[in-house]
Amino acid sequence: MSEFVLAANRLSKSYPSGDHQLTVLDDVSFTVTSGESISIIGPSGSGKTTLLGLCAGLDLPSSGTVTLMGLQLQAMNEDDRAYLRNQSVGFIFQNFQLLPTLTALENVMIPAELRKMSDIRKRAEALLERVGLRDRMDHYPTQLSGGEQQRVAVARAFVTDPSIVFADEPTGNLDEANAEQITELLFTMNRERSTTLVLVTHNLDLAKKTDRILEMRGGKVVTETRVNG
Repeated sequence: MSEFVLAANRLSKSYPSGDHQLTVLDDVSFTVTSGESISIIGPSGSGKTTLLGLCAGLDLPSSGTVTLMGLQLQAMNEDDRAYLRNQSVGFIFQNFQLLPTLTALENVMIPAELRKMSDIRKRAEALLERVGLRDRMDHYPTQLSGGEQQRVAVARAFVTDPSIVFADEPTGNLDEANAEQITELLFTMNRERSTTLVLVTHNLDLAKKTDRILEMRGGKVVTETRVNG
């Protein structure tokens, strides 16, 4: 039996809203095993991105627990959670989140530099070549198309060989052709590296490429579907 890379147990998240509490997540539980891919779908406002943020330790739940890489996030301080993310987690965002003053190569190198890895430049160059940007390494984000920027983001997510990648609407800002290319690239690299993948998406075609689909409505998981196997 594969080990759990991620376990969410009865997660809830509420925010003050006027004189009452607005509940964004309500008693959500699921687990993800090593090498598994899972997608979280649902309409806007259903709690998908909030759930992803809690699972990655970017925010803390109002109640419930998240265990990531065998460590309970609530028991850690922010520095320790940041260290765990740097050691074990890759991120891909809808808005790319590239630093505008750095080249594509420099953007990809950042997580590896934070981890003080060896051969950082060679590693980043190899990944940019892998995602089809060998001739764009010295370009800045403003000189790249949306599809190219997301390719840089994919390379950056995998540069540290993370155990788990969190992707928040990775094709949300791309046209159909670029979305298909990024989807293929993401799943190919994920397979090659046996990474665990958790993604939030509105794109059902993208979701169907994962092993399991969690559908959320009103802050709850309403269905769980196994796609492959």
